[in-house]
Amino acid sequence: MLTYYNTVDRRLMPISAPCDGCWVRAMNPTEEEIDYLVRRLGAQPEFVRAAMDDEETSRVEQEDDQTLLIVDAPVAQRQNADTLLYTTMPIGIIIMKSCIITVSLQENSVLSEIAGGQVRNIQTNLKTRFLLMILFRIAVRFLQYLKQIDRISSLTEKQLRKMMKNKELIQLLGLEKSLVYFSTSLKANEVTLEKIHRGRIIKLYEEDQDLLEDVLIEVKQAIEMCSIYTSILSSTMDAFASIISNNLNIVMKVLTSLTVVMAIPTMISSFYGMNVSGLPLPYFWFPLALSAVATIIVSIILVKKKMFS
Repeated sequence: MLTYYNTVDRRLMPISAPCDGCWVRAMNPTEEEIDYLVRRLGAQPEFVRAAMDDEETSRVEQEDDQTLLIVDAPVAQRQNADTLLYTTMPIGIIIMKSCIITVSLQENSVLSEIAGGQVRNIQTNLKTRFLLMILFRIAVRFLQYLKQIDRISSLTEKQLRKMMKNKELIQLLGLEKSLVYFSTSLKANEVTLEKIHRGRIIKLYEEDQDLLEDVLIEVKQAIEMCSIYTSILSSTMDAFASIISNNLNIVMKVLTSLTVVMAIPTMISSFYGMNVSGLPLPYFWFPLALSAVATIIVSIILVKKKMFS
């Protein structure tokens, strides 16, 4: 789907057709729409195809008078009713003389907020500034999702302390995977931003330099938070794994102790139930009394050794 936006009286407004200085938003474009971007707008076909590759890593590339920037943006996905997974998706940004094009495979909250007019001071004719605003919003969204991951992990940990359930453990595993995705994407984004910061690929003005430095600060903060949360969550998973193993050992110890206690009357009754002669006091009450006394003695010994706790 192709949509077009332009800044009118300092407000981002949708327009019916592309014009000079506009923003062309391509979300999961069809082959006809890709052909339109290449033939009518003059976008490099390699740039458009690269932006549609969901395995593409963050990078910046320049060819002729066009610049391609691919950056990873965070996405929240609900796998099922109990599990929330955070991942990343590439967004391709093609800077041309006439316009700026963004290409994504699916709906993205950052671009949706910008298109919905929720971000102030958006001017599509200032392409570098518009690009940096997108990067800044992506960095902020990473921080927001990292805080959500921290809150979800804390709530899940509280639930696990009350009762061990598989869905909470699966949720923690999903959050741990999410942090791995975030860490990889953030480091790739940082490398790309450092290349832009050198000013060799995209011309930067003084105000753009300040905004780019803000973006770099946000990305570095997100990388640090991601590293901290990864360590905390990894330690939490190891701790709960040890707790589960310890609980299993306690259950097995109690069951083994009960088996030993229950085996004593069975063993004595088996001796007196055999069709042999020469057993002492072959009366009905004697094996019962012997079994009771032996069971009590063994139980006292096991209790003193804390085998039932």
